[in-house]
Amino acid sequence: MDKIDWLDVLEIAIQLSDKFPDFDPQWISFPELHKKVCELENFIGDPNRSSEKILEAIQMHWIEESQ
Repeated sequence: MDKIDWLDVLEIAIQLSDKFPDFDPQWISFPELHKKVCELENFIGDPNRSSEKILEAIQMHWIEESQ
């Protein structure tokens, strides 16, 4: 499995969708989303390097993936 970082927003969303199939990402808070991303098995990003813009992009892709 390839390593992923914050800018791999689509791949992060796909992995979140696979890992949490019954979770509705529409209602996730950014702190909770940040925690879930950092806990992904192959995530190597610096936890301090995320931003609201990145988390929003991940959330939007995750919503698309879960539909």
